[in-house]
Amino acid sequence: MTTEALGAAVEELLRPVIGTALSGGAGGAAALEPLVREVLGALAEGAARRGGPVAAASPADLAGGVADTFGAARGTEALGRLTELLAHGSADPADPACAAHLHCPPLAVAVAADLAVSALNPSQDSWDQAPAATVLETLLLEEMAGLVGYDPAEAAGVLTSGGTESNLMGLMLARDRVLGAATGRQIELTGVPRAGAGGSLGSAAGARPRILASAAAHFSVQRAAALLGLGEDAVIPVAVDSQLRMRTGALTAALERCAERGQLPVAIVATAGTTDTGAIDPLRECAELAARYGAWLHVDAAYGGGALLSDRLAPLLDGIELADSVSLDWHKLGWQPAAAGIFLVRKSETYASLARRAVYLNPADDEEAGYPSLLGLSLRTTRRADAFKIAVTLRTLGREGLGRLVDACHELAVAGARAVAAHPRLELHGQAGAGEPVLTAFLFRYVPGAADADGVRADEVNAALRRRLLREGGAVVGRTELPGEGPGRVRLKLTLLNPHTTVVEVERLLAAVVAAGMAEEGA
Repeated sequence: MTTEALGAAVEELLRPVIGTALSGGAGGAAALEPLVREVLGALAEGAARRGGPVAAASPADLAGGVADTFGAARGTEALGRLTELLAHGSADPADPACAAHLHCPPLAVAVAADLAVSALNPSQDSWDQAPAATVLETLLLEEMAGLVGYDPAEAAGVLTSGGTESNLMGLMLARDRVLGAATGRQIELTGVPRAGAGGSLGSAAGARPRILASAAAHFSVQRAAALLGLGEDAVIPVAVDSQLRMRTGALTAALERCAERGQLPVAIVATAGTTDTGAIDPLRECAELAARYGAWLHVDAAYGGGALLSDRLAPLLDGIELADSVSLDWHKLGWQPAAAGIFLVRKSETYASLARRAVYLNPADDEEAGYPSLLGLSLRTTRRADAFKIAVTLRTLGREGLGRLVDACHELAVAGARAVAAHPRLELHGQAGAGEPVLTAFLFRYVPGAADADGVRADEVNAALRRRLLREGGAVVGRTELPGEGPGRVRLKLTLLNPHTTVVEVERLLAAVVAAGMAEEGA
């Protein structure tokens, strides 16, 4: 078959197939334009049909509607129908009554920037797939290192899928550096050495590795320990105070017990912004103890890192610059579409165990010729250019503009907590200062009218009222439990990440919580 005939055959093969236009190249924008208009229209229709923070439906009813539309949508109508379905069936973090999780309403400018990334589809695993994006990510990370307080010339980092991946990377490097130094082995090559009988030996080479984290730390710390071959039992939970901050005295005692038992403290994980209350561990004291005991300090600032954008709140993270590694998430207090995680290390040489050479991606002679690669900085190979939307946002709003958004959400949370404290049927969980949230989240509960000495009834009502609000489509409120054992620990949670929400709207949300609680008591 001639070249011309082969080309004609391919063209004929694609002619009857709908939707084969590509988003790149000189004609990509023209192909996208009508489709984007259709998506925007469907988003508006779906949101209008939803009419609130979440669709009023039971999980079973919603699932049935999704299945029906998915089965029926075909051909040119699929994009519009399924987009409307998604909008109707989504929890909308831009709605003032959607305040359960660290689930931010993304900035329109960030979403527009992300569209450009999706259209061009650069992949960050080699320079020849993402020439400009490789440079942009490097420049952004230098700026982020400076924000944390690192020397950008000495630091290193990468964009991640979020705090879970970043925490895994920090603890992987901690394992390789600290355990490697103790055993004289290259852990990433030979694996974790087996501890002696009973889990500990007198020598560091046979010591059981330990990770110390607060009892309120993110569950991804245990998950990382399991993935790294250390086991979830290697994580020692450290007691917290009434504000859910790690107690320095308890951390000191835990480190002393490790030394007495011949165990090796590989890492201390300090949390800068717990998911429930935004509590920030004493970072400077954690750094001092890590240095004293030879442990790696990783700071999980996936939530609290946003405070670095605010002149008023940045001092809360005093000492973060002393950490060996840091997790940041700009899809929380950064208003980016997920994913927008950042992982940073203070010293680039500590990244050594992650370095990788793949001859088809980053051959040595390419790098020597000036073609840089980011492959050895990530756990992933194919990777979106997620740095682009953050870079666009920073250049559009600047740190000051983003800081104003952080401050607005903090002030909103303070007002909400005060409204809870003043309400006779709501009880605020103790916060720092005069009931003020540390960041933008706070815990509370509905107090049943009937006597409830042991807290069992309160737990039942608070759990049920949250489900009632979801079922009726009235609000999306978080639910958690305080540390400890037994009943009386269930709490509701508001996480306020919409800077355009008003105090009146927060008060209206709290009134809806009270009404739902009273309805559950009546039921």
